[in-house]
Amino acid sequence: MNPVRRPCRMLQLLYPIAVLFINNQIVSNMKTIQYLTIVALVLFTFNLGAQETYAEVTKGTTEPVKVATTEPTTEKTEATEEEEEDAEKVDEDLMISGFVDGYYLAGFNGVGFPTSFTDVSGAFTLGMANVVVAKEGEKVGFVADLAWGPRAEAANGTGEGILTAAIKQLYVTYAPSDAVTFTFGNFSTFVGYELIDAPGNVNYSTSYLFSNGPFYHTGVKADFALGENFGAMLGVFNDTDAKFDPVGGKHIGAQLSATAGSLSAYLNFITGKEAELGDNDLNEYEIDLTATYEVSESFMLGLNVANYGTSIDGRSQGGFFGTALYTTITTSETFALGLRGEYFAPDGGEDVSDEPSIIALTASGNITIGDLRLIPEFRIDLGSEDIFQDDEGMAVGSLPAFILAAVYSF
Repeated sequence: MNPVRRPCRMLQLLYPIAVLFINNQIVSNMKTIQYLTIVALVLFTFNLGAQETYAEVTKGTTEPVKVATTEPTTEKTEATEEEEEDAEKVDEDLMISGFVDGYYLAGFNGVGFPTSFTDVSGAFTLGMANVVVAKEGEKVGFVADLAWGPRAEAANGTGEGILTAAIKQLYVTYAPSDAVTFTFGNFSTFVGYELIDAPGNVNYSTSYLFSNGPFYHTGVKADFALGENFGAMLGVFNDTDAKFDPVGGKHIGAQLSATAGSLSAYLNFITGKEAELGDNDLNEYEIDLTATYEVSESFMLGLNVANYGTSIDGRSQGGFFGTALYTTITTSETFALGLRGEYFAPDGGEDVSDEPSIIALTASGNITIGDLRLIPEFRIDLGSEDIFQDDEGMAVGSLPAFILAAVYSF
């Protein structure tokens, strides 16, 4: 029993006795005062005795008596500190980024371009809202890349559902060593120079090579670091630009990469079954080369060359060949000029002798205002024949247009 509580219990016992004693006495006022004085002295004596008892019990110890309080304690246990440190590490490792974009295209012939994402003329057009959540640990990590809007639907929409179309990338990674990294899930293609994401391109409109190449793959790939200057990748995927696998069989992809000073080059290859046509299969392949050369901090060159073909039992069914040259000139922290010249030649296959070709020329300003990038752009596509159509359906040989785009990154 705690001796501190004894005075309180003595008071609780003696107080009703004192009240009963006084109420049962019929005496004069003087006698009442005398009785009250006696009771007070008795209570005071019991209180002193309790304090002496408490002093004897606690004598020889320096531990303070703990008193209940409503104020929060400032003491932290080791477990609590470790939990808070782990929470801080999670916050540091978890990265959230993204962008939003939109554009206005004024086509001189009243139409947009037949390439991806800029096919609307004479209207303010939404691009894409993108949010990327990623975490990269020591050996494992993940990326959840979600997107909404016309640009996202054009890149990801395959008729597999609205929610599926919002998934631009969704994959996990595992690196058992510094030399090997495995990626499993849905990820952007390794083929080509340009990206779906507007912040990754110096030109807002996209090339014919990009628009006719794959956008993404679903499967597994392994990246190998072959020393400081060389790398390789090997992957097995579902059908190109498909999150599921409607056509039986798998695509095989490979990449070789090399760097030498300011020069970087990537040789890409992918092949597989594109469609099942009764007893025959339509097979496809693409060989693609991309390279960048940083002449200086303010001047960079880029190259993309690709050859794509399809066949049935070895008989050509068509494809394309193209090449694009890129130049980026940075004049200040707030302005850069991007130039692109592209040659694109479709191939109709063995049954078609000649197909008209296209030359597309693009000049894009990049005005940076904090996290906002404004892109005024002029582009003209020139056909070897009148292969385009204006807004009235008439055949024309060129498509000139002006674009003003806004891209905000976070």
